[in-house]
Amino acid sequence: MSWFDIFVFYLYGLKWLAIAVMVILFVFGLDDLFIDFYYWIRNLYRKLTVYRKYDYSDPDKLLAEPEKPLAIMVPAWHEVGVVDKMAANAAASLDYENYQIFIGTYPNDPETQAEVDHVVEHYPNVHKVICAEPGPTSKADCLNNIIASIIEFEKKTKIEFSGYILHDAEDVISSMELRLFNYLIARKDMIQLPVYPFPQKWHDFTAAHYLDEFAELHGKDIVVRESLAGQVPSAGVGTCFSRRAILQLLKEGDGLPFDVRSLTEDYDIGFRLKSWGMEEIFVRYPVKLEQAQLREKQAGVSERHGNVVCVREYFPTTFRTSVRQKTRWIIGIIFQGSRKLKWTKNWRINYFLWRDRRGALANIVSFLAMALFIQLLIIWVIEQYVPSTYRVLSLFEDHPTIIFLLYANLFFLINRLFQRFYFAKQYYGWFQGFMSIARIFWGTLINFTASLRAIKQVVQHGDPRKVAWDKTSHVFPVVAPPRKQPLGSILIGNGKLSEAELERALLERPAGIRLGVYLVTAGFVGLDDLSEAIATQEYSAFQASDPFELEQQLIDQLPAEIAFRYSIIPLAEEGKTLIVGREYGLSPVAEAAISRKLKRPIRGCVTTQGAVTLGLRYWYMNDKEADPREFLNQATAKGTLSAKDIRLLRDAYFIRQLPFGSALVQSRAIDSAVMTQVMMAYARQRDIRLGDYLVQEGIISEHQRDDALAYQQRHQIEMKELLAEAVAGQPGITCVF
Repeated sequence: MSWFDIFVFYLYGLKWLAIAVMVILFVFGLDDLFIDFYYWIRNLYRKLTVYRKYDYSDPDKLLAEPEKPLAIMVPAWHEVGVVDKMAANAAASLDYENYQIFIGTYPNDPETQAEVDHVVEHYPNVHKVICAEPGPTSKADCLNNIIASIIEFEKKTKIEFSGYILHDAEDVISSMELRLFNYLIARKDMIQLPVYPFPQKWHDFTAAHYLDEFAELHGKDIVVRESLAGQVPSAGVGTCFSRRAILQLLKEGDGLPFDVRSLTEDYDIGFRLKSWGMEEIFVRYPVKLEQAQLREKQAGVSERHGNVVCVREYFPTTFRTSVRQKTRWIIGIIFQGSRKLKWTKNWRINYFLWRDRRGALANIVSFLAMALFIQLLIIWVIEQYVPSTYRVLSLFEDHPTIIFLLYANLFFLINRLFQRFYFAKQYYGWFQGFMSIARIFWGTLINFTASLRAIKQVVQHGDPRKVAWDKTSHVFPVVAPPRKQPLGSILIGNGKLSEAELERALLERPAGIRLGVYLVTAGFVGLDDLSEAIATQEYSAFQASDPFELEQQLIDQLPAEIAFRYSIIPLAEEGKTLIVGREYGLSPVAEAAISRKLKRPIRGCVTTQGAVTLGLRYWYMNDKEADPREFLNQATAKGTLSAKDIRLLRDAYFIRQLPFGSALVQSRAIDSAVMTQVMMAYARQRDIRLGDYLVQEGIISEHQRDDALAYQQRHQIEMKELLAEAVAGQPGITCVF
């Protein structure tokens, strides 16, 4: 057999392979065209009807909805350099207060645990969960451990979370996300937000092809899916489950809501919830420009589609890691999904099951089509420039069916490129829109390789459920919060304390007394020196204050409910801005919340220790005995104490102020994180004392309440007692312990 015979056989084989590929592409093209057609007709209809009566969004509705307790779940295995940044960014920037973050770690991953501990130091609403089994198990197993920890937290606080939010360690969360979930969770059982990857270098096609895929998937395909079938697949991030949904998952899973054998535990949950009659929604909710801090700032970005509440994250940048990630998705959705999720009686659900399961074949056929196109293009070029060569393309020209399929698939390809361009442009701008056309071929190669790898792994294991969790490494685009400096180190750096004095104070300090309190009451440092050091530790500004010198007009600017809720007092006004003092740092989220409630700008700072507690007692509880000035003036007039002793007495009085909530935490009657959550509910029930409320709700016992009261009385010394001890000739400042 000559080489010419071999070439002829090759051409005929190429012809029949091309025909098979064109037929499959034609079927897939019709499928995609139906989705496109449905989307654009629906879009036009809603513009002509719904949006003529209603705006696309109303952020004021989100802000007006009372805050329900929400829990954020973050599984973390080998997330060093990522998880601390994610949690800190969320805790500091979310425009919401009534939430807790639970981060799942593993006992054999101390590095990740250490980073989570760092964030917990800064934010009391962040909790570390340690899984029962060493890692890596699976994302689902980690989430099951987190759910168990959340249930224990609910028992301690006697509150019930309304929503359970799924996020990954690399997610950057929109500041309005929890507001949106809070608004919808009473009516919906699963809420999914769009996911938009961060763009990287323009020539990094591997990372950038995710932009194109997610822009079209979450800009059009999932929109149609929800509209047509009422079913939404979870993306694994930016997903909020209602309490009803979680309880049902717990019941059906015998206490384990997520399937530990699934590589895409989030995918099947949407189908399960739908089969139980629960409501699901995919939300593309635009917000105002100043609220959309995750918006791309490029030419061509849509004013509406480019400002939706969404999740942002970095995706893999190398071919190998991208293939690994997509292999996991293909095995979980196509192979494991086919085993677990059977065809239903609902043709709409079955249609989207078909679209999900066609993925592996579509990836392979798309690659073959690209390879065939390249070969045929080379043959065509040769025929054009070498007139004497064989006219081999005539094999394809003499069959009307082939001609029809060629033109039909060419139309489908042009339509596909346009759709990809349009949706990429809507969120990322003109440049990325045009680049998506070039990247579609690189994405086809990645998907083809991932499909082959997925098939190989399933064949090797014999059962798709036996394939191990192949985790992807992550990066996060925000700098981690700085670690808190030790208070003693700050005072030494400020020249207020020596190394020898610090060592002496640490050795002499009575058990149960905080270092800062002892340093002031023993005369090592002044009250304002300590307060300024605490401000430095909190990365906040410092402003000294005497709460008894404030004017009534200033107090009137801050209602009691807000003052007690945030433990703040008004210090001054600078134009329209109200400056409020707190004994520890006030978070930007709290500042924004107070600003909305007062309808004016707010700026928080750290003020003199004890000043806020005394200010609340004096001004808002009408406890005039909290003012020590009369006692100090009498002591000064009698000349029984020196000016230095008077100053030490005043400082000791301020530093020893101990609110009952702090006494509960310090006496270990209640955890600080639990206390933070409890105070949100208590703020709405001011007609009952805090201790009685906690007993009434079963959060603490009467014995614990009484112990905390006794603890408060031992540590919070009133000025009359301090003066009596000092006048009696005792070392009055230090003997109060």
